Formats: sequence, C-alpha cells, structure tokens
Amino acid sequence: MSDNEETASEEKPFCVDRAKQGRAACKKCKEKCLAGEIRIAKVVPSPFGAGKMKNWHHLDCIFEQFLKQRVTTKRIESPNDVDGWDDLSEEDKKEISKRIEESENAIAEKYGIKASPKKPNTNSPSKTTPNKKGPARRNSTTGAGSSSSSNNAKSSDKEKTPSKATHSSHKEGINKDLLFKEFRRLVCDVSNVNSYIEKSGIVSNVFTKGSDGKSFKGNITQWCRLLLPGVVKRVYNLQNKQLIKLFSKIFSTDQTAMLEHSKQGDISETIQEFFQESKKAKPIKKSILTIQEVDDFLEELSKMTKEDEQMNHFKTFVSKCTANDLKIVVRLVTHDLRMNAGAKHILDGVHPDAYSVYQSSRDLDTVINRCLKTKESSVRVKASINLMTPVQPMLAEACKSVEQAMKKCPNGMFAEIKYDGERVQLHKHGSDFKYFSRNLKPVLSHKVSHFKDYIPQAFPHAKDLILDSEILMIDTISGKPLPFGTLGVHKKNEFKDANVCLFVFDCLFYNGESLVKQPIEHRKKILQENMTEIPNRIMFSEMEIIKKPEELSSMIAKVLEIGLEGLVLKDTKGIYEPGKRHWLKVKKDYLHDGAMADTADLIVLGAWYGTGKKGGMMSVFLMGCYDPNTQKYYTVTKVHTGHDDKTLEQLQTELKMVEISADPTKVPSWLKCTKTMIPDFVAENPKKQPVWEITGAEFTQHEVHTADGISIRFPRVTKIRHDKNWKTATTLEELKTLYQNSKENIDVRLLMNVSDKNDGESSNSSNNDKTPTKAKKKQEGSVVNPIKTENKSKRKTDHSETKIQVSPKRIKAEDPEPIKQEKENINQDINSSSKSEIDSLDKIKDPLPNVFDNIMLLVENGGQEEFEKWLRYFTAYGGVLLKPEEWKKASHVLHLEDSVKKQNITCPKSARHVIVEWIKDSISNNSLQDFRPYSVRWEPLQINDT
Repeated sequence: MSDNEETASEEKPFCVDRAKQGRAACKKCKEKCLAGEIRIAKVVPSPFGAGKMKNWHHLDCIFEQFLKQRVTTKRIESPNDVDGWDDLSEEDKKEISKRIEESENAIAEKYGIKASPKKPNTNSPSKTTPNKKGPARRNSTTGAGSSSSSNNAKSSDKEKTPSKATHSSHKEGINKDLLFKEFRRLVCDVSNVNSYIEKSGIVSNVFTKGSDGKSFKGNITQWCRLLLPGVVKRVYNLQNKQLIKLFSKIFSTDQTAMLEHSKQGDISETIQEFFQESKKAKPIKKSILTIQEVDDFLEELSKMTKEDEQMNHFKTFVSKCTANDLKIVVRLVTHDLRMNAGAKHILDGVHPDAYSVYQSSRDLDTVINRCLKTKESSVRVKASINLMTPVQPMLAEACKSVEQAMKKCPNGMFAEIKYDGERVQLHKHGSDFKYFSRNLKPVLSHKVSHFKDYIPQAFPHAKDLILDSEILMIDTISGKPLPFGTLGVHKKNEFKDANVCLFVFDCLFYNGESLVKQPIEHRKKILQENMTEIPNRIMFSEMEIIKKPEELSSMIAKVLEIGLEGLVLKDTKGIYEPGKRHWLKVKKDYLHDGAMADTADLIVLGAWYGTGKKGGMMSVFLMGCYDPNTQKYYTVTKVHTGHDDKTLEQLQTELKMVEISADPTKVPSWLKCTKTMIPDFVAENPKKQPVWEITGAEFTQHEVHTADGISIRFPRVTKIRHDKNWKTATTLEELKTLYQNSKENIDVRLLMNVSDKNDGESSNSSNNDKTPTKAKKKQEGSVVNPIKTENKSKRKTDHSETKIQVSPKRIKAEDPEPIKQEKENINQDINSSSKSEIDSLDKIKDPLPNVFDNIMLLVENGGQEEFEKWLRYFTAYGGVLLKPEEWKKASHVLHLEDSVKKQNITCPKSARHVIVEWIKDSISNNSLQDFRPYSVRWEPLQINDT
C-alpha cells in the first residue's frame, strides 16, 4: 500500500469506488470484488505500523456486517462518512443512500432506539466541534482530533507519551528481523495466500533474505515456535471467557458487550476493537515490541494460574502494544494465528527435509538446528527416530471398497482388527518407560502405569523398545473388548472383571536398531520372535494375511457382524512412514460412500454459534427426537458437518430460533437436555422445525444426551428431509429399535459389489448352505489370531407394529389383510386398470396415500412375475417401478431371497436391497417402514483349501 493511500484513508473511516481490476477479495465473504462492481472499504489500522489500510467489501456484505456488529461500533451513518462520494454517479449515490437509510432503520429496530446513538462523523476540516464518541475513541491510533483528545486526556496519559517516544527511539537501531512487527507482517502475508507452495515460499524467503533482502538476522527457532503455537504449545490456563473477563477490566468496558461481539467468532478481533475504543488503556501508535519481549511475556504467562497475576502481567504488557500487536498476541495465547498454515508449511520454508525429520523426532529445536547446519537445501537431512522422543504415528486413509484395497496393496496385506480403544506409543529405555497418545501427548498414568510390570515379562530380552499399540478394556471372563470410553478413571471402577490390555501391532525400535525402514513383514517377525503374550495384559493384535478379494470381503463381513469397529489393512512390503496415511482403514460407514452407515431422521432443536469464518452464525446444530408418550423432545447428537456454505447461509434465516445464550433458566419445557448440551439458540416451535437425515459411524451410548443415552458417533448431515416433519421423524422408541438393531444385525449386503471373477471356483456350493465355513488356513510363518464369530442362525424379523413374520427363506406372497373396504375396492380397480388410469389416481376424491413417495424400485430377474400383484400395489401407493436399463436411478432393489451369495443385478452402490415383506408391511401399516429389518444379507461363498 502506498503512502498516498494511507494518508487519504485517514480522512474518513470508509471509502467507496468501483473495482478496477477485480483482484481484491471481500473481507466478509472472501469472494472477489469483480471489475466495475461498486465496493466499499472499511479503513482500519495497518498491521505494519501507524498507517491505514482498506478492507474492501461488497455492498451487500458491508451492510450485513453493520447489522451484526455492536451498535456503538463505527458504521456508515451518512454520505459524509465515505471518502470518494463525490466521484460517484448520481445513480450510485442514490443506491448507497437508500442502503444507508435501510441499515439505520434496521439497526434502530434491532436495538430499540429512535435514532443513531452517534452523531454523523464527517471528519471534515471545516468542523471544529469534535464528536464525543466518534473521533475521540480513534485518536490513539489515527492521530486525528488531537486537540480534542488533549483536553480530555488524564495527566497520567500525558506522562506516558514521552516515555513511549523514548522507548521507540531507543529501538530504532535494532534490526527489523528482531521486531514483532516483522513477525506480524509474515503472518499477514501467509494468511493472504491460499496455496501450500506460496505459503512455504513466503516463509522461505523471509528466513533466507530477511527484511533487508540480504540475510535473516533473527532466531529462526524462536520464530518457528511462535509460528506454530498449536504444535509447540504453552499452557496459559486462559479460555475465551477468561480473556474477555480480564480485558474488560483492563479496558474498563462492558464485559457483556465484549461477549456479544465475540460471538462473531474471533476473540482476538473483539479484544483489538475494544482496545481501540478504550479510554483507560490506549494503544500506542507505532509498534515497538521485539519478538524476544513477546516470547518472554508468553513464557511468564504460562507459569501463572491466578487471575490477579495474569491481570497485572497483561496490564504491563498492553501499555507497550499497538492494537495489531495485541491482536496477534491474543491469537498466540489461543494457539491459533488463523493463517491456515501448519507445521508442513512453516518447516518446509526452513528446509525441504525439515518436516519429514520433525515427524520422526518431535523435538523442534533439534530438528531446526540439524537443518540449519546444512546450508544448501539440495543436501538431504535424514530422518531418524530416538528413544523416549515421540514419533509421529503412521495413519490410515478411508477405504471405500474391496477393489480399492486390492489395488493399494498389490503384494497382499495384513488385515488387522481395528480396535475401538486409544492409540499408544510405548517407549522403553532400560527400566524407564514413556507412553504417548496419538497426538503425542503423555498418556494419563492410570491407563498405562501398570504396564511397566508386564512389558519385561512380555519382552524378556528387550533393553530398548518402541511399540505401536492400542489400549482398551477387556473382559477377563469373556475375553471380549469393552466399548470405547471405558478407560476413564471413573468408568474403570464400574468394570470389576476387566483389565486394561495393550494390543501390540507394530515394533519401531528394538535393542538399538530402528525398524521403520524395514517392511512390516519383517517387523511382525521381530514381534513374533521376541514377544510372549500375557493374557488380558499384553497381547498381539488379531490379524490375517489376505491375498484375494473374496477373502477380504469375507473377513470384513465377519468383523462387522460381531460388532467390531473394522479393519486396518497394511501392504506386506510397506515400511513405517511417520505421519503418512499409507495404511487403509475399513469401517462400515466408509464402505460404498457410507451406504452401510447408521442413520436417523432427527429434528433440529437448537444451535450454537460457530467459530472462525463461521463466527457470528449458527453452524453447530442440536439434533433430537420426539417421544409421543411424554410429548417431550430429547437430544441425540450435535452436528456441524454436511452443509455447504450456501446452505448454511440460508439456514440463518430459514430456521426460526430464539437466542437463550446457553442459559439454563431459559430452556423451554418441551426440551429435555443436560447442562452441557444447552445451546445458544432453541427452536421457536419444534413442530415447525426441519428434519435432517443424520449419518454416523455407529449408534453409541453417551450420558450427555437424554434420548435414553443414545447418540451417533461422527455425525454428519446427509440429507434435508423435505418429505418429513416432526410427526414422521424418528421417534424415541424407533431410535431405541435402531440402536438395538445396529448392535444385533449388521447389513453387509453392499459387499456383494466385490468383483466376482473368481466366483466360478465355488459356484457348486449349495445355495441353501447359510453357515459360513471357517476362514482360510493360516499361512505358514504368519502371525494370525483367528477371529471368533458367533453363530447367528436367524435374524430377528418380528415387529410389534406388523402382523407379518419374515422367514429366513423366501415366502410365497400372500394377500394382505384389508386395510379398509374402500381401499380394497380401489385396489381391485387398480388390478384391472391401465397405467394411465393408475396415474390418474390423484384425481380420486380419497386416493391411496403416497407411502412409497420418491422410492425408485429395481426388481431382480424373475421378481416381476413372482411379485406381480405386490408391484401393482407398490405403484398404486406412490412408488416408481424401473426398467432394467434404468438401473442408475434405483434407490431400492427388490430380491427374491433374503440372502445373496454373489452379485446378481446391476444397481447403484447406494441402493437399499430389500425383500418383498418390506412392501407388504409398509402397505399394511400405511407408512413406509425402516428398510433395515428387511435388508438382504450378503453371504459370500467360501473357498475351502484342499
């Protein structure tokens, strides 16, 4: 920004023009202001000194922002507030004047005021009488209206001015690379670009050339620690509300007003704005802080726990800050610089190998020092792991099909049970032990302290050791793992016959030798030769060696049927790559784009404010269900994913909500929720709220929710159900049934999409044999613990609301019991009617209900004749029957049998596979039944080794 632009922007708080090149982005919506489009800028302090800069907005966006901000915050109240007004056309002036008038009326209505609380701020040279609330509060940063300011200033403020000037001149000789202003500049530059290459390039340029363009004179390690506050964390014991409480006292301002402003999502901007408006603590004009001073301040703050200590510490520091200084310091305290850059962006700017080395050794100082010794970026720095220093764990990406797994692991794979526990990295050095979590934090001692007694027994010859493992509670009587969450210190006491067990699946270091570059089959062999299992204490992770698609699909089916979380698949030749997602994880909600996931149709009962770019808007939603027995609504889950930005923006006006600000006294009587689930907003009328389809990994038990403790793990919105309302959404009783069914019956029908090119080998197997054969024999030399499966002879098919019972085998279709004589007569008419007559049913005075509305049905070969009569009923009740060539449209597939041994029809992966009883029961009950109890099972043919 030029000096001329800075000078001009000081005259008035806003400016207007038409975009010239279309490069500037709107500060609110982040979209470009197109060339020729009218735009308005808010003139704000520059983050690089005492000058000004322009934050451009679309016309709609800036007036929306005015309506959201506090009533005392500066806004456009008249054309006199806008620089460049005289250069506008008469048409543009008329349009903006109309917007100003509408904005003032909306603000007056919102806050219940008759007129604007502030007089128009003209900032005109001809005006000599200062505005009390306008220019005076900006004087400390802009320098405007200094005569007015001096009349109102306290003597203590006058005394501070020369000391600050002296301090500033004292630091004029300091190299710019040591100044906090340069750090802020880098943060701003990185924030303003989107691509990874550009972000790393900016960091590299600063660390190479410095501010003088020759060389960097600062401490790169110190800079990196501050640039990565979320990675190298100091603990400050200060959350957003505590920060607002502290600064409201320091600024002598209204704490409630600060809390209200903070709902826009950025606590640092709230504190910055109130700092600028404060009459007690005023920001200085030019940044004088050094990076060392900021680092020292944060280090001291991390040692403080008492509010008075923190208050005095901030008071002293604030007197040396500009508004932008304090904004960035607050972001350092909250561990988020909001520049969309992580460790990889920053460390790649230090050296091309810095990030990979950091993944193997999480010691930032050591990593940077090693990289800086190698001045040339072309010289490689090798990664190495060290005992007692955490190693970034290797991760797994979602696997959506068997075909994907076979393609990713062409050498065959180790298929390991995915336990629903906690990842633990165990380090042993002599008699010393350390345990790190998935996030490389120390694990709570009550979970792992006893392992020091068992590891020497399990590894009698191991002096040094690094293990990758999972811990979970295991029932010592049944040998079965207990659910996720039972590792808590209080939960453990509820299970007397259970132990915390360490399931070991990898070895990264053994007796002085790093194994990360060795293939996993070698690492498994090390474990097999050197580890002795201690039942229910130290055990091998269960696994099988898989080489064929049908073997994998069969194992997935068995794992899901017995209620385990899933599988982790690893190429037999794969090395251990810290931080890389080169393993595969199979869970039922991943397979076939989530078609096997658990779902429920829930009502939007409340909402919370979002954070970051979603600040100031409802972006987290409280979902629940209705109980007709108590006529109350119960909470099930909170969801924040699934909506795009456009839909989220529409929901702000479509959802009729009442703000209660998480106040327990304002929770309506119709809502049953625990204290931790009280939202910022509740529904104005729950009977008018929309219904959303919520999909998750599984139904779980969670005490914070009131729907009988039932919740959904990893929830996301998959559909807005316009066809449902509060009456037809999932009720509490239906939710209990879904929860029970999800634990008893796992629908694995979609696994039949596995390539059947090898099915001919087992084509002679009997179709009536429904008992799975035992898995393939252990391969010689492999470490395999066979998966024990329960023999489930039949699925439960009795439903309290229906009179039809489904046999495991296909039943011959029978006529339904008449619902009403009138409907029976209509059905008889349908049997002899043409298609055109059926299509005209909507003209009948009392037509059949659209039970199968939006259902697109594809029928298995032979089903058209077998279920001819029922398919006519299906069409009459609103369903659409597809031809085989229309298979891509199918939402459901009707099968002759309730089990399928190989793929026998072409259909979309997302289609639901059902038996004819689903149609019968839906007609009998006059409402669409949940498809799950009528799902077709997939029972793949087994291949016996001979």
